[in-house]
Amino acid sequence: MKEILFLTHEDSGPGFALTGVRQQTMNQDQALDKIQLAFADPEIGVIAVDNRLLEKIDPVRLRELTERWPGVLVTLPAPAGRLAQPVDELQRLVQRVLGYHVRLQQ
Repeated sequence: MKEILFLTHEDSGPGFALTGVRQQTMNQDQALDKIQLAFADPEIGVIAVDNRLLEKIDPVRLRELTERWPGVLVTLPAPAGRLAQPVDELQRLVQRVLGYHVRLQQ
């Protein structure tokens, strides 16, 4: 069975680790390296990453990495009270599943 890895901002503390899942805390400058290491780990099937960590990563580079990885990368919104760059996670997942961009309207 594949594991779930939570990559969280260093100010998040060990919250997810207390539940018994794998968690690594880091800052934005370490995020790309940590994500690449997680993609190389055959035991990991799902990576949940704090979206604040993705702000400095080139979206095209991240997309290239995730398209080659057989697992699922999901983003977690910033904790309440913190501002984060808005990301349309649903649209990104639909694009990955279908293989092309689909505009979703409410």
